[in-house]
Amino acid sequence: QPQYNMLKRERVEKEYLPIYEKYGMGLTTFSPLASGFLTGKYNNGIPKGSRLDLFPDLKKRFEEQGKLSGALVEKVEKLGKVAKDLDIKLSQLAISWVLKNQHVSSVLLGVSNMDQFKENLSVIKSEKKLTEDVMKKIEEIIG
Repeated sequence: QPQYNMLKRERVEKEYLPIYEKYGMGLTTFSPLASGFLTGKYNNGIPKGSRLDLFPDLKKRFEEQGKLSGALVEKVEKLGKVAKDLDIKLSQLAISWVLKNQHVSSVLLGVSNMDQFKENLSVIKSEKKLTEDVMKKIEEIIG
């Protein structure tokens, strides 16, 4: 159950590749929203009551990994524009992107409330919007 999202890809896309090829296995992944970062909620700082506000160790780890940097926030803002063009939320784009990976069998969602749960489940409808062209555009952004 590796972490896998638009910001953390190495293990799933490269390190585990021989496993998929040799055994044909898929993965259950977690953290498709990178602890909420891929919702856009941290684009303008740390909101009161958010995970980074409530858990100082997580905030420190984000800072050490450069996740609160201007360059990364810029990427998330660009991804937000892609989501808006598709008429979906950034969170839905991020989860749909994870599900588009043929080696991902399921995604563990970490939700804080029922509204987030419903929003995350609605990716069933939005996943089809991630065409090959959209996936290329996303790849250009996240590189």
